[in-house]
Amino acid sequence: MTRTLWDSTVGKKTIMAVTGLVMLGYLVAHMVGNLKIFFGPGEFDGYAHWLRTMGEPILHYEWALWIVRVGLVAAVVLHGVSAYQLSRRDIKARPAKYVHKKPRASYATRTMRWGGIILALFIVWHILDLTTGTVHTSFEAGHPYQNVIDTFSTWYGNVIYIVAVLAMGLHVQHGFWSAAQTLGVGNATRDRILKTLAGVLAAVLTLGFVSVPVAVMTGVVS
Repeated sequence: MTRTLWDSTVGKKTIMAVTGLVMLGYLVAHMVGNLKIFFGPGEFDGYAHWLRTMGEPILHYEWALWIVRVGLVAAVVLHGVSAYQLSRRDIKARPAKYVHKKPRASYATRTMRWGGIILALFIVWHILDLTTGTVHTSFEAGHPYQNVIDTFSTWYGNVIYIVAVLAMGLHVQHGFWSAAQTLGVGNATRDRILKTLAGVLAAVLTLGFVSVPVAVMTGVVS
């Protein structure tokens, strides 16, 4: 049953829809957490510490955080692999040669594919920058507030982050509506509402995430 679901086009689209919604839920929670930086280092660092102690005393230190991380990695991998395989199927299904000029993919399709690649690369960078500190020259473990300030005090840190956030916004806008269609939520009556909700979610997430580097650049947060 599981193998049949995975091998089918409908199954892969369903997996993409479900994992996409899981990641969307994470993005909303992550954005809310990021906005705590506007309340000062004590609030932001305290939130980062809570992430590592949530679930105690039932769970040990960082266990809950690692459960979330593993779940997100699984969602990202399943989402990415499904997207790649569906893209390959789409290419193979096309005729080998076209009598007329080959039609270009739609704007939404192009942004979804390139946006997915940009986001995948950004996830790696983001982890190496603010989680492990591998590419962060002045990383201080246990001081997330200062690490964020340091990252957004560099031009390249801002460029990488803002480009990724814009790609995320486009991805969410189209992906949310597509997920609703795949899961059978959408119909002729609800389409306008779903598209509006997708646009609002994308706008809120984009503005929420971008507000942090902008605040650092303008000195609102320092």
